[in-house]
Amino acid sequence: MAKYKKRNKRIVAIVQARCNSYRLPNKIMKRFAGIPAIEILYNRLILSKKIDNVVIATSRNRVNSKLINLCKDKKIDFFSGSENNVLKRYFETSKKFNADIIVRITGDSILIDHQLVDKVIDSFEKNKVDYASNCQPVTFPDGLDIEVFSKDCLNKTYKLAKNKYDKEHVTPLMRHSQKFKRINYKSDKDYSYIRWSLDQEEDFQVIKLILNHFNPSKYFSWKQILKLTESNKKKFNKNIQIIRNEGARMSKTVKLWKRAKQIIPGGNMLLSKRPELFQPGKWPAYFSKSKGCNVWDLDSRKYLDISLMGVGTNTLGYGHNAVDSAVKKVIKNGNLSTLNCPEEVFLSEKLLEIHPWAEKVRLFRTGGEASAAAIRIARAATGRSKVAFCGYHGWHDWYLSANIKDKNNLSSHLMTGLSPNGVPKELKNTSIPFDYNNFEQIKKIADENNLAAIKMEVQRNFPPKNNFLQKIRKLCNQKGIVLIFDECTSGFRQTFGGLHKIYGVEPDIAWFGKALGNGYAITAIIGKSSVMDAAQNSFISSTFWTERIGPAAALKTLEEMERIKSWDIITKIGNSIRKNWIDLAKRNKIDLQVAGLPALSSFAILSDDWIKYKTFITQEMLKSNILAANAIFVCTKHNKKVLDYYFNRLDEIFKKIAKFENKELNIDNELETDVCHTGFKRLN
Repeated sequence: MAKYKKRNKRIVAIVQARCNSYRLPNKIMKRFAGIPAIEILYNRLILSKKIDNVVIATSRNRVNSKLINLCKDKKIDFFSGSENNVLKRYFETSKKFNADIIVRITGDSILIDHQLVDKVIDSFEKNKVDYASNCQPVTFPDGLDIEVFSKDCLNKTYKLAKNKYDKEHVTPLMRHSQKFKRINYKSDKDYSYIRWSLDQEEDFQVIKLILNHFNPSKYFSWKQILKLTESNKKKFNKNIQIIRNEGARMSKTVKLWKRAKQIIPGGNMLLSKRPELFQPGKWPAYFSKSKGCNVWDLDSRKYLDISLMGVGTNTLGYGHNAVDSAVKKVIKNGNLSTLNCPEEVFLSEKLLEIHPWAEKVRLFRTGGEASAAAIRIARAATGRSKVAFCGYHGWHDWYLSANIKDKNNLSSHLMTGLSPNGVPKELKNTSIPFDYNNFEQIKKIADENNLAAIKMEVQRNFPPKNNFLQKIRKLCNQKGIVLIFDECTSGFRQTFGGLHKIYGVEPDIAWFGKALGNGYAITAIIGKSSVMDAAQNSFISSTFWTERIGPAAALKTLEEMERIKSWDIITKIGNSIRKNWIDLAKRNKIDLQVAGLPALSSFAILSDDWIKYKTFITQEMLKSNILAANAIFVCTKHNKKVLDYYFNRLDEIFKKIAKFENKELNIDNELETDVCHTGFKRLN
């Protein structure tokens, strides 16, 4: 709805707005008493006596179709421009609508006050400046920010802007460049602590309270709102903890993580991928794409992954062409049907070929369910209930029940303080932990309990000693106990198949995951018929265990592994990494301990400040576009060039850590965030 007034210079208010907000999705279309937020903003803004036209400037992204349809329906002028270059969007909008003077309003300023807008415009005109605002510095409540600038100022800024930040946020150069004359319209009192901006869920709740109070009135001044909110601060301060203009300083990744924490318990689905385990507030929680050993975040920043590599799933590297092609073929021909996929037979045959001792196979999608199924099969085969275990084996009741008796039972196997809430208390004493390489301990447990199974990782941080695995095999034979090897992490990482092949010890059941599908969901249990056939006497079944992508990916992954002998490659790379860690530590006189399989290695600095150092390492690596802490899952794409870059940076970091240790510098002065969390401690 255009308004035209007779004056020398045409004043156009341009409201930047889009529907794909990261912190409050579709915020501008949020309804208050049935009216979209952007329409409320528009209706308040057109009351201005100074503005000739109000234009909604959105992006060409299809997600904004609802906004565009609203503009068409309400006869509101709009322009669709660049998604990320908002400065260009303003430049093109101003040209199209013949603006001599531009009033910049953001779409989250739903409670904008037209009288205040006119006062800022007056200040701009009377003082004959290039740029005027009421937020440099801020004295008005957040959500009332107004910027006014000339066409000439916008044109010059458009030509001068080179970096991403200036282009995304439109006015930084106007506010700081010496090329422009500026003025700020101040409030008589500092109200900057008040927040009326619509940017997060808490904001929505506060603004809803305000609008409901004044309903059905369409216009009420900011001072009326102030009087209302100040009369009951507790009621209207639900969003006061949110930092002003937080979004402008925050990456898309961090914005989405904050949003996720509101709707997903813990923020995500996998504990080991939580940003707090690396560097709180800085670690890029989400990726947009991945290839080789590189990951791109939501802001298109490219990182070198010297870290989890999909939590150990991608030994061939991200986006492996041959594996992905096999999956694409499946997608083209159909992934799931009423009938079974033939690939499940082919994959089962291949796994048995690799492990001649095994006779039967069951396929699954995730590690946790495969681990739980192995326990059920063992219990069905023996008719017994109790299980002894060491290492990490997933989240299911049978495992977590170990903490019912003692909340610290799993502390040396997974993470300190895991709560067994939700696990039936009747499972107490059915799962008994033991320590790796402590045969006398597990023998005592087996002597005192009628065990169905002993479930263990073949090796995690340290190798077996004194024929530990052979002794356990003999113990299981003597007592009729099912021996289960958890090869989820160790499988296909040091040999073609299970790590148990290296030690010459055959279990009754082994199961695999992670590397098996090079990033695609697939796990498998293999075992002797005498045990595996017991699955038919229980109930183990699921719809999506019959999908086709996982088995097809696994078959091609195994083919590629065998072709290039990937386990030899990553073991060699891993040993080289470990040697470099040790050499760098010696050179910088740092007391370092290295642990794990060669292709799954970690280090720890033996210091009281280790957790601070770990956070510092991640912090400094991120500055060099490297994802790294103290552990690495090696892939075939971790070549010399990649690792040289990493170690050059690590050397610099270790030199600084040496100064921390020598008290030449204070680590607390160098950390830019809180220290990382200390969860997910995996020890044999």
